[in-house]
Amino acid sequence: MLNLQQKQSLQQKLSPQQIQYIKLLQLPTLALEQRIKSEMEVNPLLEEGDEEEIDEPVQEETASDEEQGTDRIDAPEPEARDNRDDDYDWEELLPDADELYGHKARVDSGDDEEFREIPLPARTSMTEHLLDQLSYADFSDDERVVAEQIIGSIDEDGYLRRPLESITDDIAFNYGVILSDAAVEEVLHRVQRLEPVGIAARDLQECLLVQLDVLPEDTPGREVAVAMLEKAYKAFTMKHFDQIMRRLDIEEFELKEAFDLIQRLNPKPGEGEFTASQNYITPDFSVRFEEDEFLITLNSGNTPELRISRPYRRMLEQLVTERKRGHSDGGFDSETRQFLKAKLESARWFINSIHQRRHTMMKVMHAIVELQGDFFKFGEGYLRPMILKDIADIIRMDISTVSRVVNGKYVQCDFGVYELKYFFSEGLATDSGEEVSNKEVKAIIDGIIGAEDKKKPLSDQRIAQMLEKKGFQIARRTVTKYREALGIPVARLRKEIVL
Repeated sequence: MLNLQQKQSLQQKLSPQQIQYIKLLQLPTLALEQRIKSEMEVNPLLEEGDEEEIDEPVQEETASDEEQGTDRIDAPEPEARDNRDDDYDWEELLPDADELYGHKARVDSGDDEEFREIPLPARTSMTEHLLDQLSYADFSDDERVVAEQIIGSIDEDGYLRRPLESITDDIAFNYGVILSDAAVEEVLHRVQRLEPVGIAARDLQECLLVQLDVLPEDTPGREVAVAMLEKAYKAFTMKHFDQIMRRLDIEEFELKEAFDLIQRLNPKPGEGEFTASQNYITPDFSVRFEEDEFLITLNSGNTPELRISRPYRRMLEQLVTERKRGHSDGGFDSETRQFLKAKLESARWFINSIHQRRHTMMKVMHAIVELQGDFFKFGEGYLRPMILKDIADIIRMDISTVSRVVNGKYVQCDFGVYELKYFFSEGLATDSGEEVSNKEVKAIIDGIIGAEDKKKPLSDQRIAQMLEKKGFQIARRTVTKYREALGIPVARLRKEIVL
């Protein structure tokens, strides 16, 4: 039986310009430089313009979708045009080109040499090494997105300590790709077998098992080593040898052979490689407090200034002039007209997206400084609780836009270079009613553990009680969460033999 149904749904589709704007907004300074150079290579209508050649800079738009705060994607929606060449209004083309002829994708640049980064010799980071390997692996487009997210979440020890659920949520939020946890787990399985093997493991047990998995099956001790890690891992970590032999029903020489094999494995693949690449950071912003006001600068780096090419502008002028004289083809064949049309629109979209990116980034940075003014004046002890929604409310944009600006961007101030994510943290209330950042609580926990008796390390419950005496109402499970975030093991593993 056939059953006809009528269904109404509302969908939001992104235009090519919006997608381009979103991608540019996510790029840090160095990546933006490369992106602009790549665009100039494929679009001959874009060229660099010197200061003395600029006639009239285009003013920033005073009203755009992002300032309305109503759309999820804060990018201007261009007027729709028909793709047919006959319907294209070439006479309206020239004024737009005339305006863009003096248009520069402007970014602020600091005058002080102390805020400039000294170029360093190029070297391939571990992240780049892993991403390069993806090019030779058989990943689908969606799987590659997942793999890149996983690689970007690897910590300095080479481990993936971020929950897969968070990665899945980020992919759905930022890319609109809905994946099952099993699909993400399968991609992780393949990433862990890139070089160095065991990278992106979630714990030591998984790291060692991955390395054993890729060894030849006839490797001496491999079978017992795998069984020991899977069935007697706790006893392995505690070095309870008798218990392991009983549980696995093996002889002492077999145990020794398996232990010797595990000792030759790498417990921290990629250790130091991620940290080394992060030491050389080009800040996207600089913030200074001088004469009772903040000076906020968006780093230009080596970003070229863009405008419409002079030779192509003359071609457009010729086309409009010929059409006015009654030549319907404007003196150009159809292929040339289509080329000019496509490249001009692409150039205009790109320049406007660069301009919009700068405008949005500066608004976000100004809002951060507004809320964290004491930090930029006095230092880390004055960091206050702040979430993405706080910034979104101030600048009247969507939280997703703020997230894209914050992700992977850095700011240089009088107290060092900080990732923008550093300024975002939940708040905890004290007995006095004052709200403090959870980063401050983490620092206190780190100090308590650092001063503990190593013969009798403090349990998480004991740490929670000590914090309560200091005026912090915090549960044991929260202490556990913060301790793990600090990379500090449980009390049992912190125990040391002190002579």
